[in-house]
Amino acid sequence: MPRYSHEDLKNAKKAMTRRFLARAAPPSNLERFALSAAVSAHPRSNLVGVGIGPKICGGKETSTRAVRFYVEQKVPPSGLTEESMLPSEIDGIPTDVVATGRFRLLSTASDNRLRRRPARPGSSIGFKIPPPKDTFVMAGTFGAVVSRNGSRYILSNNHVLAENGIVALGAPIFQPGLLDGGNAATDQIAALTQFVKVGRTGGAAVDCAIAEIQANAKVSAQLMPGVGSLKSANPVAAKTGMKVEKTGRTTGYTRGSVFDIQADITIPYEDPGGEFDAVFTDQIMIRADAGMFSDRGDSGALIVDRATKRATGLLFAGSRTHTIANHIAVVLEALGVSLEIG
Repeated sequence: MPRYSHEDLKNAKKAMTRRFLARAAPPSNLERFALSAAVSAHPRSNLVGVGIGPKICGGKETSTRAVRFYVEQKVPPSGLTEESMLPSEIDGIPTDVVATGRFRLLSTASDNRLRRRPARPGSSIGFKIPPPKDTFVMAGTFGAVVSRNGSRYILSNNHVLAENGIVALGAPIFQPGLLDGGNAATDQIAALTQFVKVGRTGGAAVDCAIAEIQANAKVSAQLMPGVGSLKSANPVAAKTGMKVEKTGRTTGYTRGSVFDIQADITIPYEDPGGEFDAVFTDQIMIRADAGMFSDRGDSGALIVDRATKRATGLLFAGSRTHTIANHIAVVLEALGVSLEIG
């Protein structure tokens, strides 16, 4: 039996997040160019997250619980300097290094990109980007229908509906998103109502927003094919190994399993002041059963537990191999809303 508790693991993870992630700065343009051909071994550039899970040996999970270092790419020991080496243990707690690639927001780059009436979760949605960036178009994923005090809303990510304050409250939300052929004159189904701002300092827990559904808009709470209807409006807590599914704007219906439920991840973000690196704490990490679980444009998709057909997460970021999601119960509490099941 290990001589350390789960609380010890959590404390060690938090210490490594403060040590490596909270001090991270966005790579310079020169570093970004260099990374197209090589990966810097220094934690400032290569480390993208810290989590907790079984130590992996020979490609298989062991019974040993460890603090995980998630890196863009593993570097052979011969390529490491003393300065760039991550600790092999933290006060007697073992560590592990897992290659995940670099995480990014999955808001813009199937059939889920088409115009749907009624509009349904899993389909394309988006906003009209204001000047001076209005030469770009975007699309993300309609996650779920939620309600509060008799009003109904679309649930998705902050960066899909609000772009962290770049889009004004009351702005129209379209289905499909304008990137997917939505018509700004005819395809508005909701208006931005509320978002949880992602700050430049401190850890973030959620990337979420809601848009109130227009009175004349036809919207169903039933998810796109594959997931279908939720069995309960009550969410279920994610657990390591949980088998999950989602349907999104880009990759449609996919299946995977939960790899971590307490991952601290650094992700490039933006607000009216410009770009910055945001640290999201205690996030769900998912690996696909086959292929990719998500890709650009799947941001906002609802993650559903396959066994119970209850919501467990809200997808917002990912890499080539791993997907990141907020815990849905934290999202609903932050916005003061409840899920509708259709």
